[in-house]
Amino acid sequence: MIQMLKPITLLSAVVHEVLGEDNYEDWSAQLKTYLMAHDLWDIIEQTTEPNTQEDDGVIALEACNNKNLIALDAIKNSCGPDTFSQIREITSAKIAWDTLAEKYSAGTNHIYLMYRNLCKALRSGNWTAAKELLPRPPNAVGAIITHKGETALHIAVDGGHFRVVDELVKLMPEQNLETLDWAGLSALSRAALDGKKEMAQCMLRKNEKLINIRSPIGYLPVCMAISFGHIETARYLYSLTPPEDLMPESGYNGASLFIDAISTGTLDIALDLLQRCPRLIFANSEYGNYPLMALASTPHLFPSGSRLVFWKRWIYKYCIHIQLADSIINETRLNIQKVEKHQRDQVNTIISVRTLPRYLLSNVLNFLGIEQLYEMKSIHVQSHKLLCQMCKVISNSNEQGTDMPVCDAIVCAIKSGIIEFVSEMLKENPGLVWAKGESERGIFSIAVLHRQAKILSLLLEFHLKNAVTCCFDVNYNGMLHMAGMSAESTMLNCIPGAALQMQKELQWFKEVETIVHHKVREHKNEDGLTPRELFTQQHEAMLKAGEQWMKNTATSCTVVGALIITIMFAVAFTIPGGNKQDTGLPLFLQEDLFIIFIISDALSLFSSSTSVMIFLGILTSRYAEDDFLRSLPTKMIIGLSTLFFSIATMMIAFSAALLIMLRGHSWIVEPIICLAGVPVALFVMMQFRLLVEMFISTYGPGILDRKIKLTFN
Repeated sequence: MIQMLKPITLLSAVVHEVLGEDNYEDWSAQLKTYLMAHDLWDIIEQTTEPNTQEDDGVIALEACNNKNLIALDAIKNSCGPDTFSQIREITSAKIAWDTLAEKYSAGTNHIYLMYRNLCKALRSGNWTAAKELLPRPPNAVGAIITHKGETALHIAVDGGHFRVVDELVKLMPEQNLETLDWAGLSALSRAALDGKKEMAQCMLRKNEKLINIRSPIGYLPVCMAISFGHIETARYLYSLTPPEDLMPESGYNGASLFIDAISTGTLDIALDLLQRCPRLIFANSEYGNYPLMALASTPHLFPSGSRLVFWKRWIYKYCIHIQLADSIINETRLNIQKVEKHQRDQVNTIISVRTLPRYLLSNVLNFLGIEQLYEMKSIHVQSHKLLCQMCKVISNSNEQGTDMPVCDAIVCAIKSGIIEFVSEMLKENPGLVWAKGESERGIFSIAVLHRQAKILSLLLEFHLKNAVTCCFDVNYNGMLHMAGMSAESTMLNCIPGAALQMQKELQWFKEVETIVHHKVREHKNEDGLTPRELFTQQHEAMLKAGEQWMKNTATSCTVVGALIITIMFAVAFTIPGGNKQDTGLPLFLQEDLFIIFIISDALSLFSSSTSVMIFLGILTSRYAEDDFLRSLPTKMIIGLSTLFFSIATMMIAFSAALLIMLRGHSWIVEPIICLAGVPVALFVMMQFRLLVEMFISTYGPGILDRKIKLTFN
């Protein structure tokens, strides 16, 4: 029979401290006692496997396997994070025990225990103590002092103390700076990962060969620095990296550096790389990406991907003028870490507020965020320069197989809404207008599908408009079918309310319908659906959501309007001050405030009544598709406007009544009148933006811009 095994109890009751770098002897003694007490130690000591030829042997093997699992679980659960990594994949308790014994027992780990205090001093930045504990003789300073294969320099770099690193570099022989830890990283690579530029400079001054030492996965230090976002460190390392190490034939480093430079906005490095080796724009990184695609998928580098409020757009367009001299890029090859300073020296920033005092001008610029706008425009100018140079390289390229990367990139740019990328590509190579994306869809059909209005507007500039709009994908869907499909775009998320989203979809369909050839408007796709039938089918859920949104909004506003009607009707017959007994006329009929009160009351009553009638009309509407285009939004605009007007006039009537009744008590009246403005302000905050957006969406300019222009000032 299989021997019943005792369940494992809490390990903390047996092993008081998990296994670390320097407590193996105590740990092993405690765990051995525990395993013996639970009849598991024979698994660690066994030298042969049980015989499985007989039934008893099979039973013994099953028992042995069970005991192995329990013992292995006990060993792994009593290890610390670092020591556990040494046996993570091991499935034998005996092998796990022997592995830990070999690595951490006094026989193999004693040398590391000798340097425990040295490591503490290095990490804390105590150079005085560390100097006394360094290995002797001096040429042994580069010796490995931890079980991770680290030297004193590795530890000091991680500690972040520049003085300690500087002193160690002075003492270490040049070749010892090239020592790799067991993870395959040099001390320079660690400094690059952490963005410690001064430490990198210190090491490279002594041994320039460090710049070529790669990580186990082939990364150069400059690539490690920029991939972790350490821009200044990357610029310095790039200035020393041999160009030949970044060529496509030397591996992935050049392409990876190019891609990371684009994604982090370090476009000075990207421009210099492009000038050094134009072939890099088609070079793949280790993940299959390439620089041209990276630029096409980074909208924030272009004006079209930067959303600014109106006054910041005005400052960006008219008040900030940037000129980047070509000498900046040439200077990059000599000393790229100075590029930012040279840019500041050679960039002319003109702000149209020169008449202000200097201190006031400085405060105004900080408040308006001019510095951020300046940096944004600098990046936009550089991205345009980079894009233009890439387009020239593509135009002059005779390499086979470059069409597919370019097509993929332009499709990606369309999905991202980067109109500058698409425009520049088409201007340099008009033949790309026939480029195809997924499902053999043309680039303008993709623009329609992703609701990219500005990019679609470019189609109006081509004389091939009719030919392009008559193209179909593999499922016989034309451009108008793309407009009928549900939007594969996040642009609708910026539109408040399902009703306005439905309106925008209808407007988009109508706009596309005006530019496609009339013969394809009723063309049926593979499923036998015309564009309008496809629109109805795919927008059924949105139609219902829009109807529900309209009804909910109208119901809520109807309740508010009805309350105002009730109040203002009653107030008209309970006027402040009362009436004269003989004539029934109001006592304050001759007062200007009373005239304001009665007029405001009447206006509030009439406008709220109008609002309720309009909202009742919305509730009883048939909610057809085309109703969302103009009819329903118009009713909602009138209803919200009249409701807003009724609330405002109600507050005016209330304030006038208070002034009449509490004349001479301004200390009471004035605060109350101020509070009366709170409901109006709340309504403005919650509904006025919706009212404005609905008005612009319904009566504003069309979606397509037929006078689109791209400029880089």
